[in-house]
Amino acid sequence: EVQMVESGGGMVQAGGSLRLSCAVSGLTIWYLTWAWYRQRPGKERTLVARLRWMDNDAFYIDSVKGRFTITKDNAKNTIYLQMNSLKPEDTATYFCNADPPDDDYWGQGTQVTVSS
Repeated sequence: EVQMVESGGGMVQAGGSLRLSCAVSGLTIWYLTWAWYRQRPGKERTLVARLRWMDNDAFYIDSVKGRFTITKDNAKNTIYLQMNSLKPEDTATYFCNADPPDDDYWGQGTQVTVSS
């Protein structure tokens, strides 16, 4: 059974930091590209950042460039999202999945709330 377990969310003030983790099990992930997505209240889920597992090639949407960093731990099959200088508009539920996403891989997500 494939499982994505996201964690690390919370409530922070603007300017604060959080580190999200996504532990992947039940799947060989080294050959895939993995990504973090977020879903703001009342909005569709959108890509935030992606990382190609084999060569660490990373992509970020413009609004998080320079603030967020996506990394991985090969031994732990875990993907991270370090989020610095958080803004209220970063408030969302954050999910990890492959890129392109597989509908069978969505986990529960982790909530990030940034207050002004």
